[in-house]
Amino acid sequence: MTRFFQIMAIGLMLTFVACNQSETNSSSTNAEANDQVSEQTPASHSDKQEVTDNGDLKPIYLTTAEFKEKVWDYENNPEAWVYQGEIPCVVDFYADWCKPCKMVAPIMDDLADYYNGKVQIYKVNTDNEKELSMVFQIRSIPSVLFVPMQGKPAMQAGAMQKEDYIRIIDENVLKTNKGNDKTQS
Repeated sequence: MTRFFQIMAIGLMLTFVACNQSETNSSSTNAEANDQVSEQTPASHSDKQEVTDNGDLKPIYLTTAEFKEKVWDYENNPEAWVYQGEIPCVVDFYADWCKPCKMVAPIMDDLADYYNGKVQIYKVNTDNEKELSMVFQIRSIPSVLFVPMQGKPAMQAGAMQKEDYIRIIDENVLKTNKGNDKTQS
């Protein structure tokens, strides 16, 4: 029985460590992640929002250059947060190999459709966009940046339920208190 608990403890530790971003990631893990990135991350980035077969909107994937253009140009404004967007946004920092990120991905898809025209949902692959990971000191993924039109953004690390994302967006990004009144899709 003790051996069972030891194996379970090791398994839990490996699961926790698997989605921690750190400088100690092995080069083989990074090589595997880079191989998977080309298979799973949309190849082209565009201003046009992707639409699913059933008409639902999808998040927009950003490169570092696109992030600086659409969200925050930290090179030209290193001391101050100057939001570049026309509507508030949510930025999901993720990696293709991260299991909790895969759990959050369909939630972000739902939120992109749910907040159509009110909040823009972006995704940033931390394996591809290491500069952004360093700028925001991403150590654990998924990490989600909530960006209101006015004021400073807030970062939340870890996966949450869809209702929690809706509440945070309504109360902190859109600055409304309707989080409990919203119906789920």
